Amino acid sequence: MTLAVLLLVSSALPAQAASNRAKQRKLTDTQTLFTKAMRWGEFEQAWSVVDPKARESRGLTGLELSRYKQVEVTGYSEIGSMSEPDDIVVRVIEMRVVNRNTMAERTLRVRERWRWDEADGQWWLQDGLPDLWQGQ
Repeated sequence: MTLAVLLLVSSALPAQAASNRAKQRKLTDTQTLFTKAMRWGEFEQAWSVVDPKARESRGLTGLELSRYKQVEVTGYSEIGSMSEPDDIVVRVIEMRVVNRNTMAERTLRVRERWRWDEADGQWWLQDGLPDLWQGQ
């Protein structure tokens, strides 16, 4: 009986490890898609990886979209990331943004919270698009 339990457990460990690797790969792919979309000013595409619940509650208005179109993201670098309970990953980003009207560049830090949705098999950005104006 003990041998059977050990075999069952030992066969489950590689499957769990493979599942974790696949989930990590999916996170990397989703974050890469988001980073490229932000970097190239494709804010509608970046919006597509925002958590559907956040999209429903906040929406992306035409005014907000036009504000995003007034900036150019000149840098988007990950500073670090950490895992939290409940399949949440927090990523800290340093962004460099140029205002297209004034040509002034500024640097800001953004904290992204990514949530794994087991039902969809998808990582979602919980906080929406970054606030490039920091409340102004």
